[in-house]
Amino acid sequence: MIEKVVLAGYGGQGMMLFGKLLAQTVMMDGKHVSFFPSYGTEVRGGSAFYHVIISTEEIYSPVIETADSLIMMNDPSFEKFKNCLDGNTSLFYNSSLVHLPDGFRTDINAYDIPATEIANELGNVVASNMVMMGAYNYAKDLIPSSQFLYCLRTSLKGKKASLFEINKLAMERGEQFVRENFKEKLACNQ
Repeated sequence: MIEKVVLAGYGGQGMMLFGKLLAQTVMMDGKHVSFFPSYGTEVRGGSAFYHVIISTEEIYSPVIETADSLIMMNDPSFEKFKNCLDGNTSLFYNSSLVHLPDGFRTDINAYDIPATEIANELGNVVASNMVMMGAYNYAKDLIPSSQFLYCLRTSLKGKKASLFEINKLAMERGEQFVRENFKEKLACNQ
């Protein structure tokens, strides 16, 4: 098993937490992980992306040319990484901020998740990353949610500990959105 993932968004959308959490959780599950974070000098508002490779075998290169999954939080990120798509890629995109052209790539598994809208409904737009985490993890059936939540709780310490509940709820809403809106696609992928 190998899963090559590219996560990208604006600085401040939580891509670094998402990538770190993904890498940490699958390592705890005994898988090999390679991760490569990158963010612009602007930090908030700049570009932020994370390459994560998950495998049951050794990983020889952290470079991702073609992704198994793209998780895109905004249009500039999508434009930057759309060349990583091929016919086997699953595209998870924040449909609140990413606008695919009509008829775009019907050969890929596209999951349009209104992550920003869902996070806004929950009262914290910053939790849109965890909406996407829940959606991605549920669709890919990667790791039990409880393991992600354990790592999330250990990541959110001190002043950030109070953010655990909203992030947990955001993950649950992402899972729920995929479960309710992509039943047929999920059945075909299994």
